[in-house]
Amino acid sequence: MRIGIPRESRPGETLVAATAKTAGQLAALGYDVVVEQGAGEAADQPDVAFTGAGITVVGADEVWASDVVVKVNAPTDAEVARLRPGATVISLMAPARSPELVERLAAQGVTGLAMDAVPRISRAQSMDVLSSMANVAGYRAVIEAAHEFGRLFTGQVTAAGKVPPARVFVVGAGVAGLAAIGAAGSLGAVVRAFDVRPEVAEQVESMGAQFVTVEMEQEVSSDGYAKEMTAEQEAATAAMYDEEARAADIVITTALIPGRPAPQLVSAETVAAMRPGSVVVDMAAANGGNVAATVKDERVVTANGVTVLGYTDLAGRLAAQTSQLYGTNVVNLLKLLTPHKNGVLTLDLDDVVQRGITVTLANDTGAETMWPPPPVQVSASSGASPAAAPAPAAVEKAPPDPRRRLYAAGLAAVVFLALATAAPAYFLPSLTVFVLAVVIGFYVIGNVHHALHTPLMSVTNAISGIIVVGAILQAPIDQPAIQVLAGIAVLLASINVFGGFMVTRRMLNMFQKG
Repeated sequence: MRIGIPRESRPGETLVAATAKTAGQLAALGYDVVVEQGAGEAADQPDVAFTGAGITVVGADEVWASDVVVKVNAPTDAEVARLRPGATVISLMAPARSPELVERLAAQGVTGLAMDAVPRISRAQSMDVLSSMANVAGYRAVIEAAHEFGRLFTGQVTAAGKVPPARVFVVGAGVAGLAAIGAAGSLGAVVRAFDVRPEVAEQVESMGAQFVTVEMEQEVSSDGYAKEMTAEQEAATAAMYDEEARAADIVITTALIPGRPAPQLVSAETVAAMRPGSVVVDMAAANGGNVAATVKDERVVTANGVTVLGYTDLAGRLAAQTSQLYGTNVVNLLKLLTPHKNGVLTLDLDDVVQRGITVTLANDTGAETMWPPPPVQVSASSGASPAAAPAPAAVEKAPPDPRRRLYAAGLAAVVFLALATAAPAYFLPSLTVFVLAVVIGFYVIGNVHHALHTPLMSVTNAISGIIVVGAILQAPIDQPAIQVLAGIAVLLASINVFGGFMVTRRMLNMFQKG
């Protein structure tokens, strides 16, 4: 089968669906790959790069006559008409918001696969175009904000005075939001973030940002996306958005609800109350925007000097890298669709990933509409668990008899007294040392978090040193068993001491330059 990579027809589009590298990977799956002339010029992929990778560069008509056509943006009416019946088109489609596109594809008799409908499950992450593009867009949003802000992000203390760090507030902690948090934090800003999904708080804090909390009931997401808020939740978050936006130098909003217009989170009154020179980057501008002052694809400066950016091509502003990521997502998808690597696309509708992206399916009589797909239950948090079948009624058990503990303690005391009476004189001092070592070791080491065990290796070395000293003191006792145990203790504790110093030294070397 032949795969065609056309030139994007959307005005100003810089992306291409395949780079020379990913086109070569498609060819390795057994496909005959052709690319339209000039398709990758804006993404630093000239025709000579494709021909150098063994890919044929052809005219538009030959590309659109291919068995499989791979694009970035959804095909226009004219492009759908150029597809031959029975062909397959792969692109971003937003089928939930574009029912007319679904109808046109079905009427043309082609199979439509939506790259932006990949379900968010673990094994489909390598095909998740939305995550790949959102990651780049989140990074670029911070770069655009920094350019408009025109001041330092990081705080500094200089001879001329102290420069405070910039304060960044990120709304939404999905892929784009986390990318923005990471970029802003790397530049030295103080970052705060909010998301209606409580399970992302740990991710936000792990990146050095502070998670803003609101007193309201929050549900764990079931599909990895934020849900539409209730009236009570909107009222609870409105005051928080107003307070955080007024205090921030830069606000980046990323809140989207699949299949619906973007919720408006930052009101015009809030924007009017922000400090002059503040910047807002609305990454939801394509779906209506999260900010009242947003204008799609425009830079707006309000009367009080706040700059609001509604750019929808943030990922396209890093065209070479975004095209490479998109092309890699396509390669991973076609690896799934070409299990035998024989250049034949095979669609298995029993696979939830393949079924989820199938918008229309070509057949002998034309094509049938396959959208929407059956729901796929996905949990973004281990805290969400499916409803379990009702458990049988538990048999009520009698409460344990409290006298059992007394009996056990009394028996242990009798056994100890018997051992103390019959044992040699050195038994009690040795037992006391052993018990104290166990108790102290348990409380000292047990109360240290596991993540700090290696950084605190020097402290554990000191504890091991005490063990060495104690074992040496026990060694002179003229009892073979005690001498053997003391020798073993000295050996093991010494290994821990010297091994700990070696690990600590290696850790310190990680922080040395050169």
